[in-house]
Amino acid sequence: MELGLLSLTVVVVLLALLGSGVWVAFALFGVAYVGLEVFTPLSADRVIGGSVWDALSKWSLAPLPLFIWMGEILFRTRLSRDLFQGLAPWLGRLPGRLLHVNVVGCGVFAAVSGSSAATAATIGRMSIPELRRRGYDDDLVVGTLAGSATLGFLIPPSIILIVYAVGADLSVARLFMAGILPGLMLIALFMGYVALWSLLNRDKLPAPEPRLPFFAKLRASAGLLPVVLLIIAVIGSIYVGLATPTEAAAFGVAGALILSALTGSLSWESFKQSLFGATRTTCMIGFILAGAAFLTTAMGFTGLPRELAAWIGDLGLDPVWLIVALTVFFVIAGCFLDGISVVVLTTSIILPMVMAAGIDLIWFGIYLVLVVEMSQITPPIGFNLFVLQSLSGRNILSVARAALPFFGVLCLAVVLLVIFPGLATWLPETMSGR
Repeated sequence: MELGLLSLTVVVVLLALLGSGVWVAFALFGVAYVGLEVFTPLSADRVIGGSVWDALSKWSLAPLPLFIWMGEILFRTRLSRDLFQGLAPWLGRLPGRLLHVNVVGCGVFAAVSGSSAATAATIGRMSIPELRRRGYDDDLVVGTLAGSATLGFLIPPSIILIVYAVGADLSVARLFMAGILPGLMLIALFMGYVALWSLLNRDKLPAPEPRLPFFAKLRASAGLLPVVLLIIAVIGSIYVGLATPTEAAAFGVAGALILSALTGSLSWESFKQSLFGATRTTCMIGFILAGAAFLTTAMGFTGLPRELAAWIGDLGLDPVWLIVALTVFFVIAGCFLDGISVVVLTTSIILPMVMAAGIDLIWFGIYLVLVVEMSQITPPIGFNLFVLQSLSGRNILSVARAALPFFGVLCLAVVLLVIFPGLATWLPETMSGR
């Protein structure tokens, strides 16, 4: 069997199915079916049941619906309203002033929702009218939201990290630990760019906000504090080993319900909406994972991953050049697919190459999330761009132009991760060695 013929068939069938508009999961099932029926003596009907069951019965998937539900509950509380009010007094004196609310606010909400699009929609709905009213540069308002909303993929509890952990058979807790330092680094880089832009464009900033006494700042932040404490408790319990990711997720759901009740946001209608929303999202992800598992099994029988890995090994590519090539590939793929689809679609093909090159899979997971974040703000199918287009009333090209500097910041983050791999590996190694 020739590697070229099999690879070409996989690509053509996949593009044809995706181009026809079918769901991503159906496209994955279709490619796997063709691969088994055409290139192996096996019958696809005898393989599909076992591979799908094995994928969806993994215990590591248990936190997924719980974390999604936690985000859905808090999405319907007063968090978005309290976020601006709570953060603005503390950030108003930095270069860039209230533009930093977008960055830090997205970081906080990312730890709640785990979704890039939900982060962009929630923070953007709250901050765009407010910052426009105060006279901030519209390009930077939209750009900070486009870039910072991608933190929803990286900062734990990240849905996409759970999906990658299942596909790569890695510990969810270790991946969550690996995401914390790169997430903080990315927040610092975004805030650094905003500060630098502000120092170079002082004439485009409005007058500074009046100073508030310390205790007035604390009172303004009172509504935000319980949610921040809940996030710290959920993630911290995983990091220090007090709870498994599943136990921490269950605790997060209980805490979110209590907070929602205390703020008066919990009603039978909001409870049903949060539950139905979490169910829809979980089923969508589960369906994609089932298709990816069938594709992984099919590709294993065809021998494509093994042959690709051997081919990469024969090329003798330096790991850095392999990462450069994969970065271009993932950014292009992300122009046409959402982030979770990119991860599950490529894991079965890419991971054998990565392992053959001697690249750490924990580090690669964080790198992959960063590159997928870049794809969220690249046209034609950058989902954050579409969200912000609807919120800002601007056309998609102007939104993409506003997001371009933050695409550059994400590129810088990838470079720093390659130069300093310990950003992703140090914390998991330290915590596991305790």
